[in-house]
Amino acid sequence: MSLTILNVAYPLAPAGADTVGGAEQFVAALDEQITKAGHRSLVIAAGGSSLRGKLIASPRWEGPLDGPTRKWAAAQHARILSETLRQFDVDVVHLHGLDFFEYLPEISVPCIVTLHLPPDWYPPAIFELNRPATVFVCVSEQQRRRCPALRIPLRTIPHGVDLSVFFPVSDPGNYAVTLGRICPEKGFHFAIEAAEEAGIELIIAGQVYPYAAHERYFHHEVSPRLNSRIRFIGPAGLAEKRKLLSGARCVLIPSTVAETSSLVAMEALACGAPVIAFPSGALAEIVEHEKTGLLARNSPEMARAIRRIGEISREQCRIAARQRFNLVAEMKSYFGLYAELARAAGNDRGKID
Repeated sequence: MSLTILNVAYPLAPAGADTVGGAEQFVAALDEQITKAGHRSLVIAAGGSSLRGKLIASPRWEGPLDGPTRKWAAAQHARILSETLRQFDVDVVHLHGLDFFEYLPEISVPCIVTLHLPPDWYPPAIFELNRPATVFVCVSEQQRRRCPALRIPLRTIPHGVDLSVFFPVSDPGNYAVTLGRICPEKGFHFAIEAAEEAGIELIIAGQVYPYAAHERYFHHEVSPRLNSRIRFIGPAGLAEKRKLLSGARCVLIPSTVAETSSLVAMEALACGAPVIAFPSGALAEIVEHEKTGLLARNSPEMARAIRRIGEISREQCRIAARQRFNLVAEMKSYFGLYAELARAAGNDRGKID
C-alpha cells in the first residue's frame, strides 16, 4: 500500500517547474517523484500552481506583498491545512515556507521542515521548538553549520537537479545569463557592471515580485541600465531556461546573501555552462573554483572571470553535475525519511522506494 505525503508550500508563490523560486520548483519535483513512485501526493500551495498530484489551493493574492498580506496568507494556510488533515489520512506533512511555524500542526502527525533559506531569516524561536515526530532538514552542509543548537533532529539533504531535464540543447553563444528573483540581495546590478566591463551581452531572466523593496530595486538599479546588450526578458519557463543555460558562455550568480544552495548553479552545470559566482554561503561549495567555474568577490573580479571562462571545460561541468547534483539521490534520502517517520508513528502500510 502507499503512503500519503502532504507537502505545504509557501502561501504567496505558486509552485511548479516553471516558477522562479527554488523552493517552489523543489515542491513540484517532490510532488512529481512521489506520484511517479505510486504514492499519494497532496500539496497545499497557492492557486495557479502546476502539479501532478492533488493540489489543494490556497487563495492566490493579487497585489502588493506586505506584512498584513503575509499574515493573511499564513492564516489561510493554517485553516486549509487543518481541514486537509481532517479530510485525509496523512502519513507525513512536509513544510517548506519561511512562515511554516505559523501553521505547523499541533497534532501528532509526523512533520518534516525543509529550511530553504538562511537560518537567520527565521524567527529564533523555531530553533527552540520541541515538537515530537519532527525533523528539520538543511539543504547544504554550509547552511547546517550556520544553524544554532536545537532540540529537533536536524538532517542535511543536499539539493539535486533532474539530469533527464537539464542537458545541453544548443551550441554555446557569446552571452552571459543571470536569473532568479529580482531583489537587492541577488545582486543583479553587479552582474550588469561585470558584463558591461567585460563587453559581453547579458540576458537577465527573472521575476519582480510585488514587494516594495524588490520593485524599488528593479526600477532604480536594473531598469535604467537595460539596453540592446543588457536585456531583461522576464520569467523563463523550464524549456526556455534550459535553452538559455545551455547556450550561455557562462552564468553569473552575484548573490550577496549566504545562499543555502543554488538550483540555478546546478542546472547551469548540468547544461554545460560554467558558473561565475560570489562565494556567498553554499555557492563556494557548489562552484569548484577553476574546475566548474570561477569565484569572484566583486564586479571587477567577475568581469575578469568572464574573460577567463574559456579555460573551464563544459564537459567537466556536466560530469560534475552528474556526480554531485543528482535529483535521484536527493529524492531517495527524502523518501527514506518519509518511511522512517511513518514507521515511527506506527504506520507499516508501505515503503517509499
